[in-house]
Amino acid sequence: MRGASPVRLVITLYEQLIEDLRRAVIAQETGALERRTNEVNHAFQVIAHLQATLDLERGGEVARNLANFYTSLRVKLTEALARQSAPLIEEQIGQLVMVHEAWVEVEGATAGHGEGSPVRSPESAPVPTPAIFATDWRA
Repeated sequence: MRGASPVRLVITLYEQLIEDLRRAVIAQETGALERRTNEVNHAFQVIAHLQATLDLERGGEVARNLANFYTSLRVKLTEALARQSAPLIEEQIGQLVMVHEAWVEVEGATAGHGEGSPVRSPESAPVPTPAIFATDWRA
């Protein structure tokens, strides 16, 4: 995704995470446990990338909250694997969908702003701004 904004890249990673976990649920429900594990393992890689790109210094409380969210997500997904629980995976998908929607709002609010322009998050969605993330994406 050459030329994509940092926010667009985050949105794309969330979409990948959600898709990985939806496929994991289907695999769990059909008894394809190896495929389920592979899908969740890929989700772990995406989560690790998201967490590694947080800029905790510039991102402040929002970045810390996202770091905690990603840690919690990994714990819940590990629990879902151990318990072989599709509902627990679906619960995490719901959380990801909500955060994804907030990122989409940020993208809409930042449309037309230049790279260096200060950006405010919408009042209705206290979500991270692009400044939280490192600009060196290797997708």
